[in-house]
Amino acid sequence: MALTYTLFQVAIALLAIFTYYLHRKLTFFKRRGIPFEKPHPMRGNMEEFQKTKNFHQILQDHYNKFRESKAPFVGFFLFHNPAAFVIDLDLAKNVLIKDFSNFSDKGFYYNEKKDPISAHLFNLDGPQWRLLRNKLSSTFTSGKMKFMYPTVVSVADEFMAVMHEKVAQNSVLEVRDLVARFTVDVIGTCAFGIKCNSLRDEKAEFLHFGRRSLVDKRHGTLLNGFMRSYPNLARKLGLVRNAQHIQDFYRRIVTDTVAVREKENIKRNDFMDMLIEMKNQKEIKLDNGEVVKGLTIEEVIAQAFVFFIAGFETSSSTMGFALYELARNPHIQDKVRTEVEEVLEKHNQKFTYECTRDFKYLNQVINETSRLYTIVPNLDRKAHKRYVVPGHPEFVIEAGQSVIVPSSAIHLDPSIYPEPFEFRPERFSPEESANRPSVAWLPFGDGPRNCIGMRFGMMQARIGLALLIKNFRFSTCSKTPDPLVYDPNSFVLGIKDGIYLKLEVV
Repeated sequence: MALTYTLFQVAIALLAIFTYYLHRKLTFFKRRGIPFEKPHPMRGNMEEFQKTKNFHQILQDHYNKFRESKAPFVGFFLFHNPAAFVIDLDLAKNVLIKDFSNFSDKGFYYNEKKDPISAHLFNLDGPQWRLLRNKLSSTFTSGKMKFMYPTVVSVADEFMAVMHEKVAQNSVLEVRDLVARFTVDVIGTCAFGIKCNSLRDEKAEFLHFGRRSLVDKRHGTLLNGFMRSYPNLARKLGLVRNAQHIQDFYRRIVTDTVAVREKENIKRNDFMDMLIEMKNQKEIKLDNGEVVKGLTIEEVIAQAFVFFIAGFETSSSTMGFALYELARNPHIQDKVRTEVEEVLEKHNQKFTYECTRDFKYLNQVINETSRLYTIVPNLDRKAHKRYVVPGHPEFVIEAGQSVIVPSSAIHLDPSIYPEPFEFRPERFSPEESANRPSVAWLPFGDGPRNCIGMRFGMMQARIGLALLIKNFRFSTCSKTPDPLVYDPNSFVLGIKDGIYLKLEVV
């Protein structure tokens, strides 16, 4: 009886401590006089996430509510995590660029021991991130892109052959799926040196696991929220984010690829070659003169994984949304087609690396698509030290506090982009771009933690779209969704029912 009473007292005490701790968390902004929206006790300001809204819509609603507040940032509860939600572009620039040394970390959860593929460049912080970023930066130079270019074009040629076959059978196609197959084959070839064949095989492994990697998680929303709110505790508890079958697939693919290439001395001048080279170097001398150790096999696996996922999803989604807008705006499509024909004529009908640099208007189309359909909705940072916002002494970002830059919401701000839901590539002419702050366009981030694979992603999108517009005319049909319906379960900008368009051979 005494033991039961003691355990009851302990339980009450623990509950009281937890309640007090939760109260302190959820009154974080109230005590500091910072505007915020009352949070749900468990989900914070994420109550509608994966119910009725995707993350883009949640961020958009929060941004719109406080956009006129004149506060440089407002409060946002990412589950239990009180984050500084940036409203002011000057503060965004400080966080991402000017004061980057104080905001170099993201504060994401990763577990290199239990979940090795989570310890990749996108998630890592501190010295691990800096060393890996320095090691990998040389793999995405213009010179390396030029090496990979013929490989991407060869996949694009196969893509065109498949598209012609499909259009001959049915003029109405689901283009979002088809461009995803193209990017899977590009990434599979460039990152792994493997002919994925997903363009012709609907059950191809790479296509299947590429799709599942963004959907299948080890745990549900609340436990994932716990890992996001308490990453250090979650790491100590040995929690794992990625599903086991996802881990097993990428470990098998990478280790087998590395073993075969090393045994047979295969060189392909692709991303995997670069990773293997860094793995086999005992020491790597960086551009700043620093000497670091080569990559471990676990680091190789993690980087190959994130290169595949990031390159596959972002590029294919952007291409799909671009085709949707070009079908809805035939005058823009015609202008792109004219440019493609003129560029190819200039280069003797050869699709060379130099062609992609000449696609000026196509590039504006891609930029405008990335603005209107921002695939990843926000940029995350974490403050190392207490930070007083310049010009706003009453607004302080505390040491260890998360910072959210809501890029997708910024991209739809009418004070920055008038009539933001109108598709207008001219927004990204040199003249109009010069009149906006650089941080007004953030699909690839900005500053030292911008997307390291931006050049590659843009290259494959330009190649794919240029050849599609050269070969086919896209138009809407009765199956074309209007408006698009977004998937609330997807963190990236996913749609529910695909994008059906009518295609005619030019």
